[in-house]
Amino acid sequence: MFTIHLSNLKFFSFHGVHDEEKVLGGEFIVDAVVYFTTAGNITTLEQTVDYCKIYDIIKQRMSQPSALLETVAQDLAVLIYATNSKIISVKITITKSNPPIQQFSGNIAVSYKKDF
Repeated sequence: MFTIHLSNLKFFSFHGVHDEEKVLGGEFIVDAVVYFTTAGNITTLEQTVDYCKIYDIIKQRMSQPSALLETVAQDLAVLIYATNSKIISVKITITKSNPPIQQFSGNIAVSYKKDF
């Protein structure tokens, strides 16, 4: 089994339940781990999973506002899986920097793993 990691992908998006999040937006960090199998030695792109395609999917989905990060994470897992039949599992972590919580210092994150 192979694993491809896309780490620390930063996006400015408008995800959130609160009105100010929908208007002001915020920074989000996405980490994606894609597990896949393939036969033989990998010598061509067709034998592996194209991380450029995965990045494009993440970028596109992050540009579509959603109330809940859980929804975004689930959507990303399904969309990524649909790109390549070699994929057997996808894990997505979305971190919201500076969430709108009074007297809060830090980040919050949602992780979702889907086995196919």
